[in-house]
Amino acid sequence: MAAAPAPGEIRVASSVGRWVVLTTVLGSSMAMLDSTVINVALPRIGEDLGTGMAALQWTVNAYMLTLAGLILLGGALGDRYGRRRVFVVGVVWFAGASLLCGIAPDAGVLVAARALQGVGGALLTPGSLALIQASFHPDDRARAVGLWSGFGGVGAAVGPFVGGWLVDGPGWRWVFLLNVPLAALCVPVALRHVPESRDPAAHGRFDVLGAALGALALAGVTYALIEAPGRGASPVVIGSALGGLLLGAAFVAVERRRADPMLPPSVFRSRLFTSVNLVTFCVYAALGGFFFLSAIQLQVVAGYSALGAGTALLPTTVLMLLFSAWSGELGRRIGPRIPLTAGPLLAAAGMLLMLRVGPGSPSVGSYAGEVLPAVLVLGAGLVVVVAPLTATVLAAVDAGRSGLASGINNAAARAAGLLAVAALPLLAGMGPEAYRDADEFAATFRRAMPMCAGLLVVGAVIAWWTVRTPPAAVRDERPECAVHCGAVAPPLEPEHRER
Repeated sequence: MAAAPAPGEIRVASSVGRWVVLTTVLGSSMAMLDSTVINVALPRIGEDLGTGMAALQWTVNAYMLTLAGLILLGGALGDRYGRRRVFVVGVVWFAGASLLCGIAPDAGVLVAARALQGVGGALLTPGSLALIQASFHPDDRARAVGLWSGFGGVGAAVGPFVGGWLVDGPGWRWVFLLNVPLAALCVPVALRHVPESRDPAAHGRFDVLGAALGALALAGVTYALIEAPGRGASPVVIGSALGGLLLGAAFVAVERRRADPMLPPSVFRSRLFTSVNLVTFCVYAALGGFFFLSAIQLQVVAGYSALGAGTALLPTTVLMLLFSAWSGELGRRIGPRIPLTAGPLLAAAGMLLMLRVGPGSPSVGSYAGEVLPAVLVLGAGLVVVVAPLTATVLAAVDAGRSGLASGINNAAARAAGLLAVAALPLLAGMGPEAYRDADEFAATFRRAMPMCAGLLVVGAVIAWWTVRTPPAAVRDERPECAVHCGAVAPPLEPEHRER
């Protein structure tokens, strides 16, 4: 019997390759589903638990806070102790926290359980992409990343539909309980079929201080943004904001001085890596705000049921399913600059089209004329940008640092969504009880969507001015270092990176 392929030699078309893709998609989809499915359930959670807007924001952001704050540490743990091992631990942790969310008796327990969910997500999310990067042959990595991005994006997009069905049916608690059977399927497949891999150069102590400072900095700023609409410029709000900023400065200082930092400043010597993470921040801040507010807009203002609101966003799922793998190949052929510029602009147009959604009873005609054009254009933009964005980030660093690169990129995405959900209600003038009043919420929604679209335009401008496609000759000479995505040249020495 032929020996199993070693990490770095697996082909997508092989049986092992298909198992690896399935495992990583299942694991990451748990986290992605939970990030999006919760939005459709928020009005029902608020009604059932008797909470205000701030508690709903914390229901979303408690998860995002621990995920964003610890995801770099999760990537480093995978590189050191084994990516499959840490991934499996994360899946089991996530499922346990999901069970606690499903039985939470009040908003306080729910928010605490969501924070625990984020810890599990910080372990499994970077591990899923790092497993792909470390397992597949360089010639197949672009295709594998495209499949992972496509099906993972489907998991995120189908979340509102599944969430709506569960909320209108057995209840919002099943939004969380659904993760338990997914974990029961994912763990044995991972242990049986996915090869272990680690970074042989990983050593030294873990940067626990850096992780704590980063998480506390985000917590301080987030608390100030969420509480400001209700408390105003109170000493608590101002103190939290200043404390968060000071802790953020301390985080940067610690990372610059430590021998083995969680966030090595050297990784940002690559202008490409830095630029693409800035684009990631803009894109995912806009998406975080959009999905948070749109699910409520469709229910509170437009009169959709939870299932109807989820179904209304389903075309995005279909587009991601059909075309994300193609998008990965497109990025390989033409380079990242055009996809990373055109994708955010398309998505911005889709968000502006959502301004047409207003009060009224849902009907086929109103959906076709108001909601469908918006979600189709938004979905097209996501198809264009997501796979090339992911592949470009990974290709900008050495393969041995794939866990770190994945962690940084995911941290940027999650922190962006966290801050957007915290800041948009404040910036749009949304009161604590806005989600109970259709007129008030509609007015603030009209102010918030242009802000989300503006973030995407900023991301497109950054991509156009800073991301460069290397000459074809460079890609042809050394394709093995470019993850075969054609998106970037191989990682260069610092003096070449700055050219």
